[in-house]
Amino acid sequence: MTQPHSTTPAPDRPGTDATPPETAEPGRTDRAGRVLGLLPVVPALLIVAWLVVSLPLLLAGWFRPLPAIGLFVPVAALMLWPVLRGRRSGIRGEVSWSAPGGVLAIGLVFLVVQVLMLAEQIIVRRDPASYVQFATWLQEHGSLPIPQDRAAFGGGDPVLRYGSPAFYEVGDDLVPQFMAGLPLLLALGGWIGGTYGMLVMAPLMGACAVMAFGGIVARLVGPRWASAGALLLALTLPMVWVSRSTYSELPTMILLFGGLALVCDLSRDAGRDDRVRAFLGGLALGLIVLVRIDGLRDVMPAVVFAGLLIAWRRRTGVPLAAGLFLGAGAGLAEGFLLSRPYLDYLHRSLVPLLLICGALVAATVVMVIVLRWEVTASRLRRAGAALRRGRGPDAAAVFAVLVVAAFAVRPLVQTVRREPANSDDELNVAFIEFVQRLSGLPIDGTRQYSEMSLYWMIWYIGLPALLLATLGAALLARRLVRGRAPQWLLPYAMIAWTTVLVLSMPNITPDHPWASRRLIAVAIPGMLLFAIWGTAWTMARVRRTGYSPRTVRWTAVVAALLLLVPILTVSAGIIVARTDQGELAAVRRMCDRLGPDATVVVVDRSSADRLLQVIRGMCGVPAARTLSTASRDDVRRVIGRIHAAGRRPVILGSQARHVAPYATPVRAVAMLARQDERTLTEPPNGTWSLTLNVWIAEPSR
Repeated sequence: MTQPHSTTPAPDRPGTDATPPETAEPGRTDRAGRVLGLLPVVPALLIVAWLVVSLPLLLAGWFRPLPAIGLFVPVAALMLWPVLRGRRSGIRGEVSWSAPGGVLAIGLVFLVVQVLMLAEQIIVRRDPASYVQFATWLQEHGSLPIPQDRAAFGGGDPVLRYGSPAFYEVGDDLVPQFMAGLPLLLALGGWIGGTYGMLVMAPLMGACAVMAFGGIVARLVGPRWASAGALLLALTLPMVWVSRSTYSELPTMILLFGGLALVCDLSRDAGRDDRVRAFLGGLALGLIVLVRIDGLRDVMPAVVFAGLLIAWRRRTGVPLAAGLFLGAGAGLAEGFLLSRPYLDYLHRSLVPLLLICGALVAATVVMVIVLRWEVTASRLRRAGAALRRGRGPDAAAVFAVLVVAAFAVRPLVQTVRREPANSDDELNVAFIEFVQRLSGLPIDGTRQYSEMSLYWMIWYIGLPALLLATLGAALLARRLVRGRAPQWLLPYAMIAWTTVLVLSMPNITPDHPWASRRLIAVAIPGMLLFAIWGTAWTMARVRRTGYSPRTVRWTAVVAALLLLVPILTVSAGIIVARTDQGELAAVRRMCDRLGPDATVVVVDRSSADRLLQVIRGMCGVPAARTLSTASRDDVRRVIGRIHAAGRRPVILGSQARHVAPYATPVRAVAMLARQDERTLTEPPNGTWSLTLNVWIAEPSR
């Protein structure tokens, strides 16, 4: 068979949509370039090594500090060695120490600020606390599922239930919601520094994500733009917000940026180190599924890309595909073995996603076979050459602009609603109506506000950045069709694919800043990357047209202000706002008040939803909730059974009147704090009050 058409970019011509001058072909660089190039790779490989070690231990029920850390050290060294010993950094152009120094400084300042403003979300209201409670159980017990411990209640009772939000009651066990990737990482922080150590993992991963993004910008735009990229991402409201709490988007970003960096660094020579890098890059991208099940959607373009490498007879194609399938397979195995109720809950969206993934894999296999067939490959090369010479590049650029325009006009032609299909949906409807009422909006709890998704993006990155991103996306599409930007092929495909799907169907409760987490994993960094490339291209054009150095400098200042000011204007109020403070101390007081021999019965819904797993996991005592139909006589019967089992019953509620019928009420916790604001049609800029009251009563025999 003949060799397929080369994808090496042609020399830039004056007056074309050329990449900025500093993005010449990669080569061997100095130490500054190597440090900058390693910023996305090292954190990602450390996470990969930890997950590769931790998941088998968890499946075996042996997730303990000694075996986990003992295995992690050699595995991490084995993964890092081929990357650290190489001389290529993946960075194109000359690199001064100001580039890695600036990115590292931004990451360090970001880390310090975020630790100082850290949110203590450990009382279950939304996902961060659920992840902390999941990780707390893994830290203490190292296995799943969670036993209900019915013996402590005298064998159980028909009016008792043991589940709570994010912890499904299945038979005699409890199964945590969500995938295990993030809890496995948080458990490491818990072994090092307890619950506070878990919470600090969020700013640490956030800072790594910021620095990793700087490394990606350096690869795809140029090293002089790395600090600007890191700074812009660090100042966006969603990045500030998710990095103060334990959200799954943080390790997702690190794995994504690290995986892309490893793939972008592959050379055409495809030596042994390149094949190892390809495998590790695929493994990092595939393991996103272990962190978030919708990572299946995000990595689909990587499957096609691996297929193309195999079809082009690149020796990195098979290792990349192997890493992808191994990582994604590990995530799916964990989901079906340990998080099955969660996947069952998501079946309406998960089943179609799995079918699409299967069809994509099958189509990729067919594509590889077709492209490796001599006759077909020859015809496709001729068709590709004709496309590059014709209107194809311009059509691709226009299409990119039209996609953005379609999202811009969407609110004029569509109003997205979702009818409730289960009790959880009904709670979301009630919550949306509550926020609408406070905001003075028309009451319609079925509204999803998804038609505004592009305007969510504008809130957080600004209109100038969106316009520059559109320019960058259009010009890069043009270059890709011309076959002149091979290093952009996979990043562009993943950014465009995921961003379009997320903007089309966010599939999240639409209050902000909560809904912004849908954008931060891929869409916001991707659009910022396009915007920075568009800015660099514009600056290069200004320089080439012969303007004076003073004009060039002023153009750079104006461009920086256009990108920075809108982002900072929206995020400033959140940057200086502390939320969810005092929860750790409040839980410790409650646990001290309960004591080690308590068996807790929670008699009101709000306290049970918030505290049931907190009591079970952090206080280390059995806990159950009563049905809403339970009478006082039912509760007294349960109290008698607990006494008969040799335990000390404690009745818990959010108000004194909830527990007063059973013994003298005592206030165990009285907490007043601030929480995130909820908005639907404008960016958040403040906080709401948050109160927590816990009353207990200890009935005697």
